[in-house]
Amino acid sequence: MTAYSATVTVRLKEGVLDPEAETTQRALERLGFELDSLSSADQFEIELDADSEERARERVTEMTERLLANPTLHDYEVSLQQR
Repeated sequence: MTAYSATVTVRLKEGVLDPEAETTQRALERLGFELDSLSSADQFEIELDADSEERARERVTEMTERLLANPTLHDYEVSLQQR
C-alpha cells in the first residue's frame, strides 16, 4: 500500500446562485475593494492508502460523488499526490 494525499475542491456550477459569494463580494466592495467577480468553494484534504494512484483517485472520486459534492449542483476537481 502507498500513502496518498488528495485535495478535493468543490464549486457551484456556472449559473447556480452563490449567495455566500454575493454577500462576501458586497461586503468587500463596501470596504473599498473593487472586484469583477467572486465565487465560493469548499476544499477537502483526504489522506488514504491505496494499491495504486488509479485506485486512490477512484476512491476519492467515489467519496466526492457520494457525499462531498452534488453532481447536479457542483463541479469538482481532485488533486492527488503520493506522500
